[in-house]
Amino acid sequence: MQALVEFCRALERIAGSGASTGIAGARAAEAMVALIADGGWLPDAWAAPSDVRYQQHLLYLDRSARFSVVSFVWGPGQHTPIHDHGGLWGVVGVLRGAERSTRYDRGADGALTAHAPDLLAAGAVEVLDPAVGDIHAVTNALADRVSVSIHAYGGDIGSIERRAFDTDGTPRLFVSHYSPHPPMIEVLP
Repeated sequence: MQALVEFCRALERIAGSGASTGIAGARAAEAMVALIADGGWLPDAWAAPSDVRYQQHLLYLDRSARFSVVSFVWGPGQHTPIHDHGGLWGVVGVLRGAERSTRYDRGADGALTAHAPDLLAAGAVEVLDPAVGDIHAVTNALADRVSVSIHAYGGDIGSIERRAFDTDGTPRLFVSHYSPHPPMIEVLP
């Protein structure tokens, strides 16, 4: 758990710096590399999948909601819709398994254009910056195993309204919410 505490302390410094979304995301990515170097700190309860859909387990939420840290747990074949992050910067670090992330550009007419998917293996880190485009969809890249990634966002990702997109680019609002499991850390030591 000490690795997670140190990561959250780094995010506190980033959140207090007033950095732009791009700089905050880049700094958080540097800290994420150290966090996901060894996955032994994540207890099984926060790496538990669901048969119904991917799980978003809250690990820590800053008291002022300046950032949140979440474990995403993907069963075989589970995926997100095409979505954005509500104006928040984000960093994804693959802890176990692999994910396929497909980014999208949204044209002036609202239509989406997909980029070639990126395969993110264990140890990979991806930065999501709304200033340059953060629309994507994520899929567990493994057909026979669970994948786990650690996400950090520049706000409370489980309570903000975001947009999911139909394949034609039509947006609909949603809130992703956390699993009912309690946070791994309530208050930083």
